[in-house]
Amino acid sequence: MSGRILGLDPGQKRIGVAVSDTSCTIASPVEYVDRGDADYGRRLKDICDEWQISEIVVGLALSLDGGEGHAAAQSRELGGVVGALTGLPVSYQDERFTTVTADQALLEGGVRRQKRKHVRDQVAAAVMLQGHLDARRYQSEQQREPDD
Repeated sequence: MSGRILGLDPGQKRIGVAVSDTSCTIASPVEYVDRGDADYGRRLKDICDEWQISEIVVGLALSLDGGEGHAAAQSRELGGVVGALTGLPVSYQDERFTTVTADQALLEGGVRRQKRKHVRDQVAAAVMLQGHLDARRYQSEQQREPDD
């Protein structure tokens, strides 16, 4: 499948949005969508059209033991909504610690607290999407290696 991959990091208030490059190698933060906005699904569809998205990856909030709880159910619900609106395939990626990783990167980058609040979700989406891209690339490389 060709095209960019959209990464969504669902939070209670905002959905972080990241997009891969056309080679599906690098994830970049794009924006966040306010979950309280009644039209947030429409905005996500518009992003898919604008960036020529061919696949969607939604961050799946798993518990520390790997189980799925209320947050994971909300992630799957979001994936269902976005998949239905766009007609694109949706997969899920473990998003444990992505927000912590994003926060640490922003702190190390000297981003002030008020600014961090506005970019944290989209950076977390990029961290999650990058993990998905890396895992996919690794699996592809493993399948190409000849058996010795």
